[in-house]
Amino acid sequence: MKIKIWGGRFEEEMDTFFEDFSESVSFDYRLASYEVKASLVYAKALKKAGILNSEEYEKICQGLKEIEKEILEGSFKFEKTYEDVHMNIEKALFEKIGETAYKLHTGRSRNEQVVTDLRLYLIDEILKLKNLLLELMENLVLKAEENLEVVIPGFTHLQHAQPVLYSHWLMAYYEMFVLHFQRILDYEKRLKICPLGSSALAGCGFFLNREEISRDLGFLAPSKNSIFAVSSRDFVLELAFILSLIMLDISRIGEEIVIWMTLEFNFIELPDRFCTGSSIMPQKKNPDSAELLRAKCAVVIGNLLQLLTLIKNLPLSYNRDLQEDKPPIFQALDTTYKSLKMLSLLVQSIKVNQKRLKEILEKGHLLATELADYLVTKGIPFRKAHNLCGQIVLYAEKTNKKLSDLTLEEFKNFSPLIEEDVYQWLTIEHALKRREILGGTGPKSVEKEIRMAKEDINRWKTQLSN
Repeated sequence: MKIKIWGGRFEEEMDTFFEDFSESVSFDYRLASYEVKASLVYAKALKKAGILNSEEYEKICQGLKEIEKEILEGSFKFEKTYEDVHMNIEKALFEKIGETAYKLHTGRSRNEQVVTDLRLYLIDEILKLKNLLLELMENLVLKAEENLEVVIPGFTHLQHAQPVLYSHWLMAYYEMFVLHFQRILDYEKRLKICPLGSSALAGCGFFLNREEISRDLGFLAPSKNSIFAVSSRDFVLELAFILSLIMLDISRIGEEIVIWMTLEFNFIELPDRFCTGSSIMPQKKNPDSAELLRAKCAVVIGNLLQLLTLIKNLPLSYNRDLQEDKPPIFQALDTTYKSLKMLSLLVQSIKVNQKRLKEILEKGHLLATELADYLVTKGIPFRKAHNLCGQIVLYAEKTNKKLSDLTLEEFKNFSPLIEEDVYQWLTIEHALKRREILGGTGPKSVEKEIRMAKEDINRWKTQLSN
């Protein structure tokens, strides 16, 4: 009869269907190198605590390093029979060094092993995430710098609002991703907590130096409560939430690309290599890359909801339900990585249709706010100026004229305070120059914003490379 390593009190062999149903090695194999890393540090702690002698310690370290080499080379064989990544590595270590391998589990539980491995894995993964975010942020800044003089109609409610620089529009997304980058930096403080030494839930029964274990593994500090250490997955939930926020903004850019590519807008063009055609309509050029960015957002939000639902109502401490935390966070990370890369490629390749933009800027009375502000400078309270300007816009619409085409006599029919200088206010150039304020769309303000962004990106890139 084939009994599991934990099967001393069992009289029956495990049901084969249940064995397949309950295994996790098909996905937690990603944690294998981190299991070895944590095991090497744990072996050192056991030696210092007098549990392992020098010979046993050396044998364990040699065996683990051989296993690590096999894992990195891709030759290590994972078997579902051994349930998870931990038991697979323990079995492999036993086959290499014999009974001494089983001493490594002294005072240790898979409950703490998995959460330690997962934290170590995520520490490396968010480094990838930070680099991909920086790549996208840099591409947004470079595209903004490339289009410093391009003006677009700004939108609220998807209706034309006021003229803004296209570079200012792009830098709005840059600022969104800066916040995501900063969230990751702050998140690391809560991720880098070391659970090792917590055992199953009550804490290790042998005296281990947990501060030293934590330092050796690159954590900031050991966990303070053993029950919390093995049963909390707040660090997984928090990362899934951050990834969802990132994907929400990726989806928003994807939506704008789709809209701006339509014949009705025709603001931008994507190269053929990022578009697809139709199986029936020969003329079609579809921005599928951007559409898929919208769709991928749903995947990551779904992963977050899956994790929230998984943790809901779980009593302390460890429950087998927590095995299922890894597939959704793995998928969320993979999807976000690919989406960030895809968006970087799209941002690099977008071309603006300036002819179309020039045509559209002539419509929609985008300078109506400028006229209201002009009236304010003549001493009219803004609310009254706003109402008066609305009447002038209505008149212009009925006479099929732009505001700048109205004669001074027509203007004076609405207010005798309007003078010839009103026409200086009714130009896009004047509207932009009036907004040379921190955060505004004035050309000098945007140039400064871009310059500061480039400095920040270079500083962050240097920090990550050190």
